[in-house]
Amino acid sequence: MDAIDKLRRWIGGGGGNTPAPPPSSGDEEEDPDEAGMVRMSFLEHLEELRSRIIRALVGIAVAFALSLFYSNQLWVIIVQPAAKALTSLGYAPDLVFTSPMESFTIIWFKLPLLCSIFIASPWVLYQVWAFISPGLYRRERRWATPFILTSAGLFIAGGCFAYFVVFRYGLTFLLGIGQGLHVKPMVTITDYFDLFVNVMLGVGLVFELSVLIFFLTLLHIVTPGFLVRHSRYAILIIFIIAAVVTPTPDVFNMMLFALPMCLLFYVGIFAGYLLVLRRENRRFPWKTALKIGIPVLILLATAMYLAITKYGYHVVLRWPFLTH
Repeated sequence: MDAIDKLRRWIGGGGGNTPAPPPSSGDEEEDPDEAGMVRMSFLEHLEELRSRIIRALVGIAVAFALSLFYSNQLWVIIVQPAAKALTSLGYAPDLVFTSPMESFTIIWFKLPLLCSIFIASPWVLYQVWAFISPGLYRRERRWATPFILTSAGLFIAGGCFAYFVVFRYGLTFLLGIGQGLHVKPMVTITDYFDLFVNVMLGVGLVFELSVLIFFLTLLHIVTPGFLVRHSRYAILIIFIIAAVVTPTPDVFNMMLFALPMCLLFYVGIFAGYLLVLRRENRRFPWKTALKIGIPVLILLATAMYLAITKYGYHVVLRWPFLTH
């Protein structure tokens, strides 16, 4: 039996689904949905896993080699939040290093490695899909391209959100704590880059929440109804994660992290609901949704127009994107 089928049977099909029928004999007609399923032994699964891991690592190595040529330019981009935060607080916009190998390790190894993870993320996610696809039905394999593009796009979008919003506000808050108390910041590039990596990868992975929910629905592990009924617990867990991952202890930065997570949680539920409707040959009432959504968008656009034209606000390329 396939590993995915074992997982489905062990969990119980996400609650409410009928158990899988017994395997048919060779004389019976094969289900068209199962015609393309590949049956593998345990050792064959391990061999396939090893092959996919090697291919993913090769993709990361190629992206690392490309990033290595632009290490200096990349570091100028990475250090901008620190320079801006230090300048705004009245300090010199420079980081320091305390050992001869410190700058070399960060700029010429760790930085290209971080960039290669983001660059190679579509290839890595393709290898993940290629590993699990033999255990999916033929109709479920059609989600390959949307899965890869959406997962990689959300991971990169999470990194951008961390760089332009979460990390900048968090770093300014942390560096300003000792201001006026005879405390002068002397940030090493190792400490700065470690915090940068934690925030970038943490937010990037959190942005995969909606894809994870959709994927669990695809495997019949959870259902949209189950997630909606227990959403209060999910929101509580989201705020706990936000409090742990956010680099600052203030509520404002925690909300910057938690609100997108809550939004992605419900986006994942909605995507899973569309999948369930497709399985049941039902259609989503798009006309009703548009009747509600379009007026809301018009109201938001009108409010922004009035804020810009009558109240002196203008658009800027940083959070919250409107300033007076």
